[in-house]
Amino acid sequence: MARRLPRSVQRQFDVLRRATRWPIWADLVTRLGVAFLLIGIAVAIHWAGRDGLVDHEDGAISFLDVVYFTMISVTTTGFGDITPVSDRARLVEAVVVTPIRIAVLFIFVGTAYQFVLKRTWEKWRMARIQAKLTNHIVVLGFGVSGSEAVKELIVRGTDPSKIVVIDPARGRVAAAEHMGCNVMEGDASNDDTLLHIRINEAKSVLVSAGRDDTSILIVLTVRHLAPHVPISVVIRTQDNELLARQAGANNVINPVSFTGLLLAGSAEGAHVADYMADLAAAGGRVQLSERRVSPEEIGRGLDTLASGGRGLRLYRGGKPYGFWEPEAQALQAGDLVVEVVPCKDSEAQA
Repeated sequence: MARRLPRSVQRQFDVLRRATRWPIWADLVTRLGVAFLLIGIAVAIHWAGRDGLVDHEDGAISFLDVVYFTMISVTTTGFGDITPVSDRARLVEAVVVTPIRIAVLFIFVGTAYQFVLKRTWEKWRMARIQAKLTNHIVVLGFGVSGSEAVKELIVRGTDPSKIVVIDPARGRVAAAEHMGCNVMEGDASNDDTLLHIRINEAKSVLVSAGRDDTSILIVLTVRHLAPHVPISVVIRTQDNELLARQAGANNVINPVSFTGLLLAGSAEGAHVADYMADLAAAGGRVQLSERRVSPEEIGRGLDTLASGGRGLRLYRGGKPYGFWEPEAQALQAGDLVVEVVPCKDSEAQA
């Protein structure tokens, strides 16, 4: 059950939101500009054909009369004090002005829907999602590493609605939204931003800010707000790996080091690097999996797992034990198991 945020946090609660391509003001100005442009065209048409109009009050058609007639015509009010009487004026009214009238009405109705109904509904819906956020995965930074991580999570079966992405770049946020994730455009090193997405209720946090100093600052902020949430961070310089761990990261991934492992593996054999890459990806024929020991496996050895996977390592009290060690011969409650399991779909395709 989700814990409630303190009242001081709730007062500052910002609504998780979807990214928009245009700012609200720009969208509104564009819509109104197109509407008034069409009205201006209608005024020009009526002024050019004013000889076909009759004012039943004074018989004269002034420019103000034309503007007045255009507005009541476009809004379909039609008081009848000014009317088209010539065949040409009526033809222009039917063929030219009527489509303009319909377009203007669509623009105003669409604007009302977009800025009142749709945005109100979206805000309410996102607030509901945000209020229920718990056991979710938070991705801080949606660059190359972050986006690939999200793709891999979705391939492995993670519901995109359980993924929250924060990035300061509008284009990246839009890309994450397109994948179905909840998104927020903002600074991931800011306390309020992380509180808004209930960082203390997250299942895990993935940090990939693109710069080591920024990533380490984000890790420090996350660890301060969520002391028990697992944090994984991408660090590109080996000297900064220790700083990231001291900042509170549970897992530090160095893509350069991993590339070196693949290269070194390829030197040992033609298929070693291929198998290592296969293990790391969900689309491969085998996959590494970490889970807790099930009740039926207690007392069994690491080589006789109920899942049918190949047990490689277990963690007991935070200490790792290999499959060859005596501790791996009898599993205990609370043990964490790392195993290799086959990907049945990939095997069938193979």
